[in-house]
Amino acid sequence: MLFLDLIAKKRDGGRHTPRELAFVAQGAATGSIPDYQLAAWLMAVVCRGMDEAETVALTYAMARSGATLGLGDLGRPKADKHSTGGVGDGVSLALAPLAAACGLAVPMMSGRGLGHTGGTLDKLESIPGFKVSLPLPRIRAQMRALGVCLFGQSADLAPADRALYALRDATGTVPSLPLIVGSILSKKAAEELDALVLDVKVGRGAVFKDAASARGLAAALVKTSKGLGVPAVAVLTAMEQPLGRYVGNALEVRQALEILDGAQTAPDYLECVLILGGWMLKLAGLAKSSERGAEMMRARIADRSGLKMMRAMVKAQGGDVRVIDDPDRLPRAKLFRAVVAPKAGFVAALDARKIGRAGVLVAAGRVCKEQPLDYGAGLCLLKKVGDRVRRGETLAVLHAADAARLDAGEAEYRSALVIGPEAPRRAAVILEVLK
Repeated sequence: MLFLDLIAKKRDGGRHTPRELAFVAQGAATGSIPDYQLAAWLMAVVCRGMDEAETVALTYAMARSGATLGLGDLGRPKADKHSTGGVGDGVSLALAPLAAACGLAVPMMSGRGLGHTGGTLDKLESIPGFKVSLPLPRIRAQMRALGVCLFGQSADLAPADRALYALRDATGTVPSLPLIVGSILSKKAAEELDALVLDVKVGRGAVFKDAASARGLAAALVKTSKGLGVPAVAVLTAMEQPLGRYVGNALEVRQALEILDGAQTAPDYLECVLILGGWMLKLAGLAKSSERGAEMMRARIADRSGLKMMRAMVKAQGGDVRVIDDPDRLPRAKLFRAVVAPKAGFVAALDARKIGRAGVLVAAGRVCKEQPLDYGAGLCLLKKVGDRVRRGETLAVLHAADAARLDAGEAEYRSALVIGPEAPRRAAVILEVLK
């Protein structure tokens, strides 16, 4: 098979066979196809597209381009959650141990933050000693022992995705629905799941700012996942303002610990945890409905078994377990600053993308993958959309290493904020569920 023929075939609007797509995936994974030819093929896909069968075949081929987790029968169903990314979206930190405490096996392959959105791996690494780069034998052993492990993509898992993703980023071929779907689901297919829940964010702080585009991705993800034999649903969740009360790595770990300890300080965050977890339990066959699954999750919060599972996971992955009972042991920025309201009224808007940008400016996020993070930096959002504020009242507290970063973060925060004379209508957090 000549790869040049496959480039021409897709360029001319042809449809690839599963065998051809397996050839593409193996060539990308092994480096046997030159980057310039892969780049030409990617551009042909962007211009000509792929149908549903091609997308399923490409995703399967990418998942099988290297090793799979190979967990076998754990005596419990395997389920995972994927988020398209947002600001303050540290839901995985609380969701994974809670779901495991409910009887699921949760092998959660996660990523790092870039730009205005945060990454689960960066948040976990703010726990002193916590290791996310784990060899497959260790992941398997932890899954058998605990039923939960949060880890990064290794060179062994879906290597075709690693190669193609890097090329897409460098060649302007990111905006292709089949390629986006293949990238997301190939990593999940390599986990050999029994169920998958997809959290597709919509709004200013999301990749997709309009519901129609997000719905298109959600539908494609669900169809492709089912085509791979993995039951799935997609939940469209709002990202007009940040999720929860914290933005920043150690701060979002603190929020997860608060939720697992029963705190009611971030109702929108908790709502996302419960609906996503409820659907994980429903699809995996451990709950008769998503509502019953959410009740099971609430019970695991109430009896602290989710927090106990979090402690066990932190210990297993080398982290300092003392942070579970004493979050003040998490990294802290050198300086902090309270931002006060310039007038009385109601918070009418809090632009999630700009808040994410403020996080980058205080060094809680990065604009390039080589940029170091200040794990203790970030924002505590004391007031969110709909909250009444008095003139001079604290709206947020910024954390950073120096005054210059605080200045830049404060300016961006204030540009995200709108205070109006009347209370806005409370917006829904859960917008739609696609099955």
